[in-house]
Amino acid sequence: MPDLVLRSVTQPGNSTPCDVHISDGVITQIAPAHTKTDAPTIDLEGRTVIPGLWDEHVHMTQWALAGARFDLSAASSAHEALGLVRAQITTAAQSTPLIGVRFRDATWADWPTLRGLDEATEGHPTALISHDLHCVWLNSAAAVRFDVYVDESGLLREQAAFDLTLALGQLPDAEVDVLTAQAGSRAAARGVVGVVDFEMTWNRDPWQRRISSGFDALRIDAGVYVADLDRAVDERMHTGDLIADTRGLLSVGPLKLLIDGSLNTRTAFCVNEYPVGGHGVLVVGEDELTEILLKAREAGLLPAVHAIGDAANTVALNAFERAGTIGRDNPGGTAGRIEHAQFLQAQDFVRFARLGVTASVQPEQALDDRDTIESNWAAGADRVFALRSLLDAGATLAFGSDAPVAPLDPFTAMSAASSRARSDGREVWRPDQVITRSQALAASARGRTHLRVGDIADLAVLDGDPLQVSDAVFERMPVAATLLAGRPTFGAALFGG
Repeated sequence: MPDLVLRSVTQPGNSTPCDVHISDGVITQIAPAHTKTDAPTIDLEGRTVIPGLWDEHVHMTQWALAGARFDLSAASSAHEALGLVRAQITTAAQSTPLIGVRFRDATWADWPTLRGLDEATEGHPTALISHDLHCVWLNSAAAVRFDVYVDESGLLREQAAFDLTLALGQLPDAEVDVLTAQAGSRAAARGVVGVVDFEMTWNRDPWQRRISSGFDALRIDAGVYVADLDRAVDERMHTGDLIADTRGLLSVGPLKLLIDGSLNTRTAFCVNEYPVGGHGVLVVGEDELTEILLKAREAGLLPAVHAIGDAANTVALNAFERAGTIGRDNPGGTAGRIEHAQFLQAQDFVRFARLGVTASVQPEQALDDRDTIESNWAAGADRVFALRSLLDAGATLAFGSDAPVAPLDPFTAMSAASSRARSDGREVWRPDQVITRSQALAASARGRTHLRVGDIADLAVLDGDPLQVSDAVFERMPVAATLLAGRPTFGAALFGG
């Protein structure tokens, strides 16, 4: 007998109700509605149930911390950003560094300066983290406190910015874990059942601690950074392996490495020069990357290569091809992933499918960055966030947010991909790259769009059919409940909890 039957369920695009039987956390039967059973039942009254959603690219600790920091995303200039900083300085405790997030200087007409931030902060240690995490604007007091050198711009970029961002997050474990638990609950409230966490640290141990202390809102695939590759090999960690004593919630994630920078910092490695000059940076060359891919395959770790610029993506695909990495060698039948794949050369679209490389993309960033794209990559803007072109070429898409770069909300990502617009009145951006909602759902649910017998009962219960509701509703899709192996992680009241 099943442990639970979900009565009167509909699936996307199908208004005929059915019953979903769940035993030991697995879907065991999908039967006509109101089939006789002695099992406990929950009448979902025609609500639509979809496979639980995944965010394939998150920096979970940074996302959790961002919620407690002040937001600079509204600043359209360095001058406006400094005004927001001044307002915070008046109430901030002098002993605690002031930390702001999500500034976007790539479209500013004026420039960040050390002098400007020093004058605005009057000696209060202050660090402002850009929306893409690749840049930190800090004042002299913060530079002294954290023992870093800054030039007259006050900006740290790339690895120096990453290092300082980690240092800014060095809070007591208990405090960070509370914020992370809150972030996990917010994600579950949006139908999320799991995330791939690319926090820039040795990520397994913090998640073991959190889960042993009661965290149970999500499944976590904990990424491994290339700096820890030897440690992961020594500990015989393989992508997809469950970590013992974590109640089935924690698995080894992909091996992450960055080969270029980002658009906002103009460090993404590109064929053509930026308007401000330079082609960006390539921090790992093709030969070295090929060697890393070979080592990852031998170790059983799925490579996830950060590449944003069109030249960087070509380097990454060349390395995959040279390594001879084929799908059957790695978990999930894929040769690996390219994280972001934002800007591609025309000849590279078909290579994703041919080489079996998944394009792990963040669609909401297309709308966040549309002005920056048109300012910096105008000549190739038809090849930026080109999701339709990737699908037409046979590529596999996996959607994420890159939170805190964009909100951890798969419906935000799916809406951006399927409409290329927000409900803010701006025109559709690059409508030729729109994909269907069904395709967007598959990219957010690990290839699935409908429930299947034999699947783990990781489910999202929606107050509407995601294939039928309006664009405005879809962008903020109402979620009634989320289940992890049949256990409510959100909306417990619907199940009598």
